[in-house]
Parts: sequence; C-alpha cells; structure tokens
Amino acid sequence: MKKAIYILLAIFSFLILSAVAIPIIFKDKIVAKINQELDESINATVYYNPQKISLSIFRSFPDVSAGLGDFGIIGKDEFEGDTLIQVDQLDLDFNLKSVLFGDYPMLTGLHLNGGDLYIKVLEDGTANYDITKSSDSESESSESNFRIGIEQIEVNHVNMIYDDRSLQFTMALADIMARGSGDFTLDVYDLPVKATATIADMSYEGTHYLTNKKFQGDATVQVDLENMKFSFENGKFGLNDFLFNMNGFVALPEEGVDYDLAFVAPDSDFKSFLSLVPGMYTESFSSIKSSGTMSFEGFIKGLYTDTSIPSFDINLQIKDGMFQYPELPKPVDKINVSMAIKNETSQLENTSIQIPTFSMNFGSNPISGNFTLQNLKDYLMEGELNGKLNLKELTSIFPIEGTSLAGNLDFSARAKGRYDSTNKVLPAIAAQFKFSEGYVKNAEYPAALEKIHAVASIRSDKGSMQDFVADFSSFGFELEGEKIEGNLKIADFEALNWKGAVAGAVDLEKIMAIFPIADTELKGKIQANINSTGSYQDVEKEQFSRINTSGDLTISQFFFKSKDYPQGVAIKQAKANFNPQRAELVEFDSKLGKSPLTASGFLSNYMDYLLSENGTLKGQLSLNSSYFDINEWMSESSTSTTDSSKLEVIALPKNIDFTMAVKADEVIYDNLNLKEVRGTMVLREGILSFNEAGMKTLDGRITLNGNYDPRDIANPKFDMSLDISELSIAKAFQSLTTVKAFAPIAKDITGRFNTKLNFSGLLGPDMMPVLSSLDVSGILAIAEAALKENKILEGLTSLTKLKDANTIQLRNIKVPISIENGMMEVKPFDVKLWDYQTTVQGTAGFDGSINYLLNMQVPAGKFGAQANSILASISGSQANESTLIPLSINLAGTYNQPKVSLAGGNSIETLLANALRSRFDSEKQNFQNQAQEQFQAAQDSIKNQLKLKAEMVQDSVKKELQKKTGESTEKVVQEAKSILKGVLKGTPKPTKPDTTSTKN
Repeated sequence: MKKAIYILLAIFSFLILSAVAIPIIFKDKIVAKINQELDESINATVYYNPQKISLSIFRSFPDVSAGLGDFGIIGKDEFEGDTLIQVDQLDLDFNLKSVLFGDYPMLTGLHLNGGDLYIKVLEDGTANYDITKSSDSESESSESNFRIGIEQIEVNHVNMIYDDRSLQFTMALADIMARGSGDFTLDVYDLPVKATATIADMSYEGTHYLTNKKFQGDATVQVDLENMKFSFENGKFGLNDFLFNMNGFVALPEEGVDYDLAFVAPDSDFKSFLSLVPGMYTESFSSIKSSGTMSFEGFIKGLYTDTSIPSFDINLQIKDGMFQYPELPKPVDKINVSMAIKNETSQLENTSIQIPTFSMNFGSNPISGNFTLQNLKDYLMEGELNGKLNLKELTSIFPIEGTSLAGNLDFSARAKGRYDSTNKVLPAIAAQFKFSEGYVKNAEYPAALEKIHAVASIRSDKGSMQDFVADFSSFGFELEGEKIEGNLKIADFEALNWKGAVAGAVDLEKIMAIFPIADTELKGKIQANINSTGSYQDVEKEQFSRINTSGDLTISQFFFKSKDYPQGVAIKQAKANFNPQRAELVEFDSKLGKSPLTASGFLSNYMDYLLSENGTLKGQLSLNSSYFDINEWMSESSTSTTDSSKLEVIALPKNIDFTMAVKADEVIYDNLNLKEVRGTMVLREGILSFNEAGMKTLDGRITLNGNYDPRDIANPKFDMSLDISELSIAKAFQSLTTVKAFAPIAKDITGRFNTKLNFSGLLGPDMMPVLSSLDVSGILAIAEAALKENKILEGLTSLTKLKDANTIQLRNIKVPISIENGMMEVKPFDVKLWDYQTTVQGTAGFDGSINYLLNMQVPAGKFGAQANSILASISGSQANESTLIPLSINLAGTYNQPKVSLAGGNSIETLLANALRSRFDSEKQNFQNQAQEQFQAAQDSIKNQLKLKAEMVQDSVKKELQKKTGESTEKVVQEAKSILKGVLKGTPKPTKPDTTSTKN
C-alpha cells in the first residue's frame, strides 16, 4: 500500500514538473512560430515587451497559454502612426498536443486584458484593421504555420473607438467586458455572447445620439460565414435600466447591410425608460420615486445602401408617468406620450412622425402639445405646444445645488402648413413667449442676476417668408444696479429686415460668478449703446448707405484666460464707434500674454462679414508694441515659457483684407531677438505679405519683402527677398538654421557680411524652412573677416606642408551662391588664402555634406627643401623658386569631419616633380583642367543623390503636415476621446515600460 502511494506521488510529481517544464522547454519554439506567422501574415508594425512573455499550462489547461505583455499593432501607409490596438496583456491558447507533436500549432483561445482599440475607416472605405498580407501564387501554395480552432474569445476592460468616415459615424465604448465561445472552425456555428460596456459616445453626422449609457447584451448568435449572416433569437439587451428583446438577423451582402430585426421592451415600468433621460441616470437613480407604464416595440427590415434605407416602424407609449426625487417636495406627473416613427419604403424622405399626445405637469405647471410630420419631402406639418413654468417651483422638482431661480415663463405656439425653403414657403405660425421677474443667484456669489425679462412673438399668418415677423419687443436684466436693455424685430424671412437696439453696461466677472465656465477666467466691463436698422438684401447688394448702424462700444479692464489660451488677453481700455460704413477703433490698449500692444484704425464691410458667409472684413490698423513675444502665441502646447514652445504652421483667414502698419521696439521670434521692427503687412486672400519690413538683429539689419502663403496648409510656402547689411557671421550661425546647415564654417569666422538674396521654399510643421526645398540666389559680400582654428585649415597645412598658420584673413570677397534641391552651390570666386591666389568653388548639402575644389597658385620656393631638391635635379630647368605651382585640393566629407586630399590622388612630391618639369603655362593649366573635370563628375553625382534625398524629405514633411491637417477634421473623434476619458476618469492605468520588441 505504502509502495503504491509512493508510486502515485512520484507520478503526480512528474506530471506537475512536466506541466511546469513543458512551457519552458517549448517557449522558444512557440515564440519563434508566433514571430514567423506575424512576419508572414500581417502588414503592420507589431510590438510587445520581451520581458513580459509567459507560457503556462495551468492558465487554460489542458491547452498551453502564451502571454504577450504590452502588445500592440501600429498601422502603415495611410494609417502611419495610428495604433490599431494596444493591449496590456494578450493571451493565446494553443492545443498542447499540436505544440508537442504537430507541425502546426492550433490556436484555440484569444484573451485581451486591458487596453485600447481604435478602428478607423476612411472615406473610400479603406479600414485600418485590414492588415493581412495579400496572397500571391507562391504563398497560396504554401500553408500557414498556424491552424485556427478557436473555441473561446474573451475581452476584459478594453476601450474602443470606432471611427467610420465613410458613414460619418463614431462610437466610443469604455470598459468592454465580453465572452464568446463556439466552434469557430465551422462555416455555420452558434456563438453564445455575453457583453457589457459603457457607450461613452455615439454620433452620426456630427449629432450625438447616445452619451454615457451602460450597455449589456446576452444572446446566442448563429454565424453563417459563407453568407456573412448573423442571426439571433431571444437576444436580451439593455441601455442603463431600459431592457429590450431583439430577434432577427443582420447580413452583409456584396453591397450594403441587410436588416431584419424586431424588438420589444418586456418591462412595462416607466422608470426603465426614465433611465435613458440625460442627467437622470446617476448613483441616486434607484432612490427616485416613479410610477406609470411604458411600451416600446418596432422593427427594421430591408437593405441599407448609399441610395436606400430599410423600412421601419418604432412605437413608444407612456401612460400616467410620474417621478419624484426623494429629497424634493414636488413631482413631475401625468406624463403621457404617444409617438410613432414610420417608413414603409426604402426612401428616407417618406418618413413620418406622429406625436398625437404629449403632456406632463411640472408641479402645478402643465405643459401639453402634439405634432405631426407627414414626410421629409414637402415637410407638411401641424403641431402646437402650450405651457407655463414657474422657475422657483422648478427647483422643488429638480435638484439644482447652489443656485436659486425664480421667474414665470408663459408660452404658446402653433404651426400648420408646409415648409419648403426652395419655394419660400413656411407653415402658418403663431407663437407667444413671455418671461418675467427672472432671478438667478449662485451660492458662491452674493449678487443676483435679477429683473430678467423678455417678450417675444413669432407670426406668419399667410405661411410665406414675406409675412414672417419675429418681434423681441423687449429683453434685459439687471446686475447690482447695472442694466442691459434691448429690442429686436425681424420682418420678411427672405429679406431679413431688422430693427434693433441694445444699451447698458455689464460686468463680466459678476456674470461669470453666477454662470461659471470651467477652466476659464473672464472679467471686465462692457458699455454699449448701439442702434441698427437695415436689410440683409442691402448687405448682399453692398448698399451700405441704406443700413443705419450707429453707436459706441467701450471695454475696460477686460481679461480673458482659458485652457486653450493660458497666456491670457488683457484689454486695459478699448473704444469703437460705429456708423453704416465702418467701425472706427478709436482706442485699443492691451496686453496679449506678456506682450503690450496698442492699436488704432478702422474696419469696413463689417456688416457683410458678420451677416454673410462670404463677406470679407476690410480694414487698416496701426499696431504698436514695446515688446512682443511671437513664440508665446505659436506654441503647440501654449505653455507660458517660450523655451519649450514648439512652433506650428498657422492658417490665415481668407475673408480678411487688412493692411497693418507695424512698429515694435523688440520682437521675440523663435531664437531671434529683433529690434526696431518697422514695416507694413498685408493680409489678403489668406496670404500675408511683407513690404519693407525692417529690423535690427544679429548686430546688423535685415529688410524683408515677400509673402507667407499657407492656403494649402499641408504645403505652406514662403517667397522672400532679403536685404542684409552688417550681419554678424558668428551670430548668424548661432541663430539661423539655414546658415548652420549650408555654411557651418561660419562657426569659426569672425566678421560681418552683406547680402541680397531671393529666398523661397516650403515650411515644415515647426514653421521652419524645409532645407531640402530651398531655392536661393544672390551674392554674399564680406568686407573683412577672419577664419580661425578649424579642422579644414589643419587638414590643408598638414597635406601641403605650406605656411603653418591657424588664421586666414578675408577681405572684399563677393561669393555668388544659389540653393536648389537641397544643395548650396558656390560659383567660382577668387580669394587669397594666406598669400596665395586661390579660386574656390563647390557645394554644401542640407544633409551636412561638403564638396569643394580649391585651385591655388603657390610659388615653388614655398615648398622648401622638397622643391629645391627637385629643382637641382632638373638640368637646364626654366623653373625657379618663383615658379607658380598649380595646386588643386578637394574638400569632401562633412565640415566636422573633412577629408582633405590632392585632386587626382597624387602625392605632394609627385605633383611638385610633374609641375616643375613642365615648361609651359599650358601644361601647368592642364593639371587644373584635369582636376576640374574630376571635380565636376563628383558634383554631378552628388547633385543627383541630394535631389533624391531632398524629394524624400519633402514627401515626409508633406505627410506630416497632411497628418496634422487631418487632425483638424477629426473633431468628432477627439470629442469621443474626451468623453471616453471623462467616463474612465478615476480608473488608473498601469505604467507601461519602455522596453519593447518590434516585429515587422
């Protein structure tokens, strides 16, 4: 017996040790096959943390489980940089037998734990999840290293954003928990699925339909892969507390989506529907008292394509609904709603909406109405809405913490007829609106906004745009003795004839105390007295003399600061006078961030600009500043310190035509300090032009003419002419990127230079010139300068054994230069290097490369003993110590690592011997002709290489700019991300290590 026990313990121990050892023994084999399969099948960048690879036989026994930590997939091509998926932990289950004894490991399970998923579909239908490599004839004949036999898929705590731009549909899901299992190897199989998530946001064509709703689902889906059909019966789903059953199928034929779905809410409790009302479903929702019944049912059936929609019929009934917050004395009761939305065809325009019943009581204040819309083609409608609201009583119904309200609102509205904007037809409308004795007080601020009142009426008796009248006969409020009063009347909805006035004063700080805005500081006083009478038809015809707008507007002690503008804008005093022709800016004393700015001038055509889509605002302004920091307003992150600021390309408005005379004592731009800035700038049609814009900088003066053209924001251009005088060469190297790239030798040159350059090219995302795109021509004039101690001089003296000097004096040099395709070309120019006449020519590339040829004429005696020895050996030589030796020297490599050599590869001894034995100047000239030919051949090769490099760099810059431009079109996605972040607030995410391994 004891022996049997020992044997059993031994067997058990062996099994345990085997279970531990097998994953370790076969770890490399499994990981290698995973990497191989990723390489062969996925067209994307896959990364994971090699320190977080784990294998276990216990996690998914009897399968072996492979875990990858910090796993992710990043797209390529049009999805470059987009992360498709990032998972904290990805676990893959494999059939143990297939790993140990088979050639093809069988994948049986997939587990995603923590992370984010971003699905993106472009306008043309291209999707970022389509990352499998397309098969060719060779790959089709070879078999994959994996077999798919997945039995279970599990998702835990994953967030997802689905961004389908072809449908203008965006959905953000938070904290997805899902589990599905089935025989995925079959063409038709049942897939039981359970899932929960928070719908953070769901929007279509920019409209947000669902926000922060809890979702749950439990269904068995029959999957028919051959027909791409997904069917389910008795599917149970829920949004918040609103539960509904759904049966039917969704299919994906070659074109569109085929629906056949029927749904019904089994719960008749009104409170379940109440949970869908925004703001109602909070932690205290369960304590809300409620009664009443509800029914909800409908169907969707048919094909959805670009030209058709499914038919549908959706019905909602609420009877005798009531809800009451437990801590408040009054309920909302007698809620009765009947609504049907129906379309029996495949065309959206045949949709009808019927709301025959809509009524409820807010305490003792009843509201009732009805509405009918026969279709979305000629918009034949009829409806009315009547009611009263007592705002003070409203606070006894809804919890409004920290705010006191009062006021009486009476309203009644009726409409009947057809709306047709093309034929200028309106329904007959009669609406009255009256609000009196309004009062708002915030507990955090002692003053109240009071005596709020408004009286308005809207009428169109004949149902035409011509007899439409909207009359806001009076509106206003009072805040601590300061009043605002106004009126506005608009007649003829087509001509838009208006007459209105507003007068009074308002303290913005007091308004903000009552109605605070998050992350925003706003204060100051506005005094206005403006009257206006006119017609929009006169604006369109530019008959501004028929528009009578007059008055004045004064702003004092204004300050604005927000999350987007942390620099802050302060206006000490500003005053503007208005007349029909223009608005005169009489005074404007401000501080933009830390930069003081005063302005005066006028604006014309302001009525057309304000009231039409295509109106252009014109004007002349004089801007003056003692100090202006441009970096502060061009930073990507808008930080208060300019050291970490990152400049960005700025788009300019096309509907502003301004001429601006600028005068500034000091301007900070990037790393340049500009003094005595003067000039004229014109902003017109989206282009900023500079005219005689002069400034002192780098110990000299620059005058600028030209323009900045960002109309194509993905391809911004500039075209300038520069007149530079007495600029410090050393400081130009320190501050100007172009000088650093193309003339790094300037680092070791002291002195000044003058030049006139024509300068054009592209700007990068950081507002700096793209060096590879520059097109420059001009003459660089150096009156006097000195080149001191640098590697090129060291190389020259070492090679030639000439006069060992560490300084070269440069006087009265004119260097013709041009830059094209990323290469600066220096045309041949003469200069004295030490005491020797020299012709210099060559190129410098934007990539730091140099290629120069120096043709020198050096007296033979300067070579010392070498030359004397050769002279003595030449019998009857016509050469002597004053004979000029043609010396051709190549400078290649880079400025920091120059390669100095004699042209042709000769040694200095061979060169001297050949030159001294020659008798005629023509022979001497041949040496340099040969050197010139060799140099030119090298130049042509370098030009071609640099041109290719330049094109690649420019393409890269354009892609980066296009990506930044595309970001501005992702507003809906950014909103979804922001909402998703708000939903997940308070849920810490693990810190991710930097060590990752990248595949593909």
